[in-house]
Amino acid sequence: MMKRILVIDDEEWLREMVRMALNQRGYEVIEAGDGVAGVEVARKQLPDLVLCDVNMEKLDGYGTLSALRNDSTTATIPFILMTGMADNVGMRHGMELGADDYLPKPFSLEGLYGAVEARLKKDKTIKDHAQGALTDLRNNLSMMLPHELRTPLNGILAYGDMLASDSSSFSHEEIADMGQTIAQSGRALERLVGTFLAYSQVEILRADPQVNVSLRAKRTVKAAQFVEEAARKQADEVKRSGDLQLNLTPLIVGMSEEYFSKLVSELTHNAFKFSKTGTPVSVTLATSGETVVLTVSDRGRGMSADQIGKIGAFMQFDRKTHEQQGLGLGFTVARRLAEIHGGALTVQSELGVRTIATVKLPGVS
Repeated sequence: MMKRILVIDDEEWLREMVRMALNQRGYEVIEAGDGVAGVEVARKQLPDLVLCDVNMEKLDGYGTLSALRNDSTTATIPFILMTGMADNVGMRHGMELGADDYLPKPFSLEGLYGAVEARLKKDKTIKDHAQGALTDLRNNLSMMLPHELRTPLNGILAYGDMLASDSSSFSHEEIADMGQTIAQSGRALERLVGTFLAYSQVEILRADPQVNVSLRAKRTVKAAQFVEEAARKQADEVKRSGDLQLNLTPLIVGMSEEYFSKLVSELTHNAFKFSKTGTPVSVTLATSGETVVLTVSDRGRGMSADQIGKIGAFMQFDRKTHEQQGLGLGFTVARRLAEIHGGALTVQSELGVRTIATVKLPGVS
């Protein structure tokens, strides 16, 4: 399929030269004489690449870039700025706005072809990677989701049928117990669906480097507060508030409040799930040099080195021995969130003794 390239420049002769050159290489070229017109053309025709001059009246190249990046329909279109004044300050400003490359004026045909072909090739690689991730995700969900949803549904349906068919034969206490089981199963189902959705979202997000850049610009200013709220919620759900130990330093984290809370929730959920009541679950938030360090530790059943190496989104361990199964989804969601935001999640564990999950993120001011 012929690739469509939008050229935005207020000099007609340059647009014509670029159009003729790109036509010779088999590209379809559309044009706009200023940034305002260029934004409208891009929204209507959705080109595969935009070549845009920096210095234009009405709306310059930076404004054009910003307008396209702030529109969901055009946000991911590759964008090359053309300029005769490619100084470091201007280039940095363009990159911060989301430019993919710079093409200094005057440029040769070889330089034009090289910039266009390199950017289109990279865009294809990104899209192929994203499509592969979606295919893997679709296959994983189709295999695992029906089975895992059935476990909490069994409790809901079984007790629901009993109450609907013969409620008069049960005592008040028995009905209350059934209601509690239904509520617990419902909450488990809600969490499972939420974790599947979060996993789907982060798998798609990590396939798009441009989205990753925008995510890293988000901030959780009161990070300690969000850690405490997320951890206490997990402790309260399993009636283990007395087991929770917090050591939190007030600081700022380079992650949105939503994703940071999700990361903390998944790690503390696992810590409580795989340790016994009465044993401590410790959560700390601190800095080490310019790095933010979050640790969640428990004194549960632990994992062997081989099991740690095999942790994945749909990996289960000792299913015949332990009633609590777990998909590994929560850990994978937390790890992906750390990686998307320029950090890493590691696990240290001793079988039958303890597990320590450590998240390291770049520090922010």
